[in-house]
Amino acid sequence: MSLTLLEGNEAVARGAVAAGCRFFAGYPITPATTILNTMLALLPPLGGICLQGEDEIASIGACLGASMAGLKVMTATSGPGISLYSEQISFAVGSEIPIVIVDVQRLGPSTGSATRGADGDVNFLRWGNSGGMPVIVLAPVNVADCFTLTFQAFNLAEIFRCPVFIASNKEIAMTRESIDLDALQIPDRVTRTAPPGGQDFLPFQVRKGRGVPDFLPIGGDVPVRQTSSTHGINGYITTDHEEIAGIIKRLKSKIHSAVDEFSFHESYTARKAQTLIITYGVSARAAKAVFNANKTATHPVSLLVLKTIWPVPEAVIRRAASGIKRVIVVEMNLGQYVHEIERILPDKPVELLAQMDGRLITPQAIKEKIING
Repeated sequence: MSLTLLEGNEAVARGAVAAGCRFFAGYPITPATTILNTMLALLPPLGGICLQGEDEIASIGACLGASMAGLKVMTATSGPGISLYSEQISFAVGSEIPIVIVDVQRLGPSTGSATRGADGDVNFLRWGNSGGMPVIVLAPVNVADCFTLTFQAFNLAEIFRCPVFIASNKEIAMTRESIDLDALQIPDRVTRTAPPGGQDFLPFQVRKGRGVPDFLPIGGDVPVRQTSSTHGINGYITTDHEEIAGIIKRLKSKIHSAVDEFSFHESYTARKAQTLIITYGVSARAAKAVFNANKTATHPVSLLVLKTIWPVPEAVIRRAASGIKRVIVVEMNLGQYVHEIERILPDKPVELLAQMDGRLITPQAIKEKIING
């Protein structure tokens, strides 16, 4: 076993490179800047490109261009940068451009507190594109997750031709932990599916049995049309309502229909537990400490740690809540994901432990919530 001491941001960068990322563009912002710094060290020796854009808008635009040219790409920012990314996120959704976007969340609103963590962008990541199209959002709990979930994010971006977000947090990003990189469980690397030869290429045509168009890079011998407007399978703008309805339906179903394939989570069950804690991100560390301490206590609890938070892994949540009488949702914001749990479990009392003041939620706070409500 060979241990490597890494902070969360460094692990994100290493996971990206392992997944085949060869283009990174970003603009410095606390607490995401060390991802840019690490990519600057890792990519050039591999023949990759790392650049600092003049701002966030230019950075994500460069990434989308590089992705359309055939490269695996990533950008990283924090909440204020996601605000500036939003138009181009919509472009990536509608034009099915693979990209991994890391949001190292910090306390908001606005520029907030750059050196304090939070999970206040959870709904922003899901709904921050025009049209409200589904996206994939993964939430790491620790440094090892930063590596493995970033690797998974690249595979998912390629499989579904969509933006995939890593919802990190200042506390995870800037915490150093020793991990054995060789022992991490990662899947095979996914590459883009090229169209079969000998056929006229239509950039948004979907072959039978697939939910996603084949990929052909721009700049080659075959013209590839791209537009941010509603388009048909040929890539030309369309106002035909049936054609538009068809592509909108496919953009939704290609992700929602497959959510069970990437519902990453950890589930811990205690005998005689009547309370289930549901959480994600850095708060899961405190919740896991409570689970371990309460196994034989007067108030044992079960625990569900979600690492895929969008689309909501409804089957996982219902399974974990089976036989449970009470659910507590723990999150570092004013209460965002709790509304999804209430929707999925309408027959169970759902309580919220929320905190948004720059401090971590402690095991003691969770214990008091369990006992006192």
